[in-house]
Amino acid sequence: MTAEETLNNVEKALDEIRPFLISDGGNIKLLSIENNIVKVQLEGACTGCSVNQMTLKNGVEATIRKYVPQIEEVINVT
Repeated sequence: MTAEETLNNVEKALDEIRPFLISDGGNIKLLSIENNIVKVQLEGACTGCSVNQMTLKNGVEATIRKYVPQIEEVINVT
């Protein structure tokens, strides 16, 4: 998979997750993909949410891996 395909597939995964985050008053922005590590920024209500790490791992990371299995981790950059 090329870097461009990886980027496009990560964006597709985020587009799948985004409506759920928006419905709770938040959002997510892709910052970068480096060495199979995806860096994102949780926005809005997601920044102060007590379960944002669970959302990040069980929701965001799991969905991204469905599209791009070689992704090792998703990190929230504040």
